[in-house]
Amino acid sequence: MTIQQDLHKTLATAKSAQGSYAQFAQSMQDQTAKQMFQQMEQDMVRHIAKLNNRLGTVQESYSN
Repeated sequence: MTIQQDLHKTLATAKSAQGSYAQFAQSMQDQTAKQMFQQMEQDMVRHIAKLNNRLGTVQESYSN
């Protein structure tokens, strides 16, 4: 597998986790648990942004 393929696979996994955390946050009655899952979702948003930046860098280096 190439680095690009690995990054795409990792991005898909991260997006899936983000969706799961969002779903958990919506379904929680306990405010502490709800906040925990909301924070985890926000963390994944940052992780996804970093992965997308890295993917862009890798794609640029391969296109040059």
